[in-house]
Amino acid sequence: MRFDLVDLQLFVAVAETRSITNGAQRVHLALASASERIKGLEDALGVSLLNRGRRGVELTPAGESLLDHARVVLHNVEAMRGDLADFARGMKATVRFLANTSGLSEYLPKTLAAFLAAHPHISIDVEERESSDIARAIVIGAADLGLAAEHALADNIERMPFSEDRLVLVAARDDELANRRQVDFSEVVERDFVGLISSIALHAHVSGHAARLGARMRFRARLNSFDAIGQMVAAGIGIGVMPEVAAKRCARSMKINVIRIRDSWANRRLVICARSFRALPKPAQQLAEHLRKSAPR
Repeated sequence: MRFDLVDLQLFVAVAETRSITNGAQRVHLALASASERIKGLEDALGVSLLNRGRRGVELTPAGESLLDHARVVLHNVEAMRGDLADFARGMKATVRFLANTSGLSEYLPKTLAAFLAAHPHISIDVEERESSDIARAIVIGAADLGLAAEHALADNIERMPFSEDRLVLVAARDDELANRRQVDFSEVVERDFVGLISSIALHAHVSGHAARLGARMRFRARLNSFDAIGQMVAAGIGIGVMPEVAAKRCARSMKINVIRIRDSWANRRLVICARSFRALPKPAQQLAEHLRKSAPR
C-alpha cells in the first residue's frame, strides 16, 4: 500500500476544518481534485474515512486512526527536511523536547548543558508545557521527547523513571503554618499567594486544583522563578506552592519553612516519555539515554 504525502496533508486539513472545501483550499487543491484524492484514499484502504453531511464532514473511527498516523508521518517528514537542511548548511540535528515547569527549572539546565557539550552536532529545542499538553504533543508526534508528570500520560506513551516531583507549600518562618508538617490544600486555598506568572505551566496546574475546590487563588505577586517566590514568601507577602526540590534549596538561604500538601495531586513522579523510544531519531535516543543516566537518585 503506497501513500502520497499530498493525500495525507489533504486529509489532515479536511479533518481539522471538517470540510473538504476548506481542506482543499488550505492545501491549494481544486475541490474536484481533493474529492477524488479522498475517495482514492478510502478505496486504497478499503474503509470509509469520512461521514459526509450538509454541514461538512465527520471522521469515522478509521478516519480518527488515520489522522493520528498522518500527523506523525507529516511531523517526521518535516523534521527530516529540517534536519537535512541544517546539515546542508553545516548546522546540527535538532531534538524537539517538552518539559514541565519543575523539570525545566530544577533538573534540566545542567543536564542538557552536559549533553550539548558532549554532542556538538546536536541542538535541542526546549519548550515548557503543562504535563497534559506534553502528553498530547507526544501522541500526535509534535515532539520527540517529554519530561512530564506520569499521571498525565496515556497508557500508549512509553516512559522511563526520572525523579519524584512532590509539590509543597512554603511559608515565612513566623507564619501560623510554619510549624505544621503537612496541610490539606483546602485549608489554605483562600490565603494570599505568591506564585508563578500565568504563562508558566505549574501555575495552570495549581490554579486548576484550586478551581476544583470552588476557589479562585488570590495572588499578591506573580514572578517567573522559584527563587523570587521564596524571597517574597520570606518577606511575609503570601504563601507559595513549588516543587519540593526547589523549596528545600530556597529554604537553605531564605527564612521559609516547607510544609507538605496532603492532596494526592501534589505527589507526582517525573518521567521521560516518548511515543516509542526505539522509533526515535538517533539524536533523540541519545538524549533520552543521557537523561536516564542523569536522573536524580
